[in-house]
Amino acid sequence: MVERTFAFVDLAGFTALTEAHGDAEALATIHGFRARALAAIGNDEHLVKTIGDALMLAFPDADTALDALCRVLEGELTDPHHNLLPRAGAHHGSAIAEHGDYVGAAVNMASRVTGVARGGQIVTTTEVALVARAQGRVVSHLGPTALRNIAQPTDLWEIQVLSTDVPTAFDPVCAMRVATEGPTVVTLRWDDKSAWFCSLSCASRFAAAPTDFTDRLEGAS
Repeated sequence: MVERTFAFVDLAGFTALTEAHGDAEALATIHGFRARALAAIGNDEHLVKTIGDALMLAFPDADTALDALCRVLEGELTDPHHNLLPRAGAHHGSAIAEHGDYVGAAVNMASRVTGVARGGQIVTTTEVALVARAQGRVVSHLGPTALRNIAQPTDLWEIQVLSTDVPTAFDPVCAMRVATEGPTVVTLRWDDKSAWFCSLSCASRFAAAPTDFTDRLEGAS
């Protein structure tokens, strides 16, 4: 058994992007994000494996994990050209190390915690949150949360990540982040709400069946 801070980072809205723009666009998005994330982490030894758009990471301690995860998310949030926002989850605990991989409850917990996070968020369990607070980061209590296949609710915390002042929103069709100002903006009004789109193609899909996408309109930022 070894003790590590386990983390997963993936792209919120990746499935919607794939459905709207196809496999080639999805693959290019994965490759770009993966390269930027590994550069921000600064040490390939923390990468355990990649699973689709997700990176599984293992760090010797929560301090190292938080520094790396914040660098990854800050880099994506402050550049409006990165169209999908990453999300991250972390948990510190013990697992079995086997052939460069890790197996155990701590890994499963980190994965489940990541599933709770929204784009641009880092969500952690209590031990990691206490380290974040000691680092001087802003930490918000999300409360006890039911996680899939975890018997008892788990206390979760959000670690604040620097955000951008560039006005953006999320395309409700493909979930890509788009600018809300400028000469190339594509926008529609529906039911007293504004929606912005990456292209006329997505705007046309929305206009043809707006009720199919209304649950995503709240993603505007």
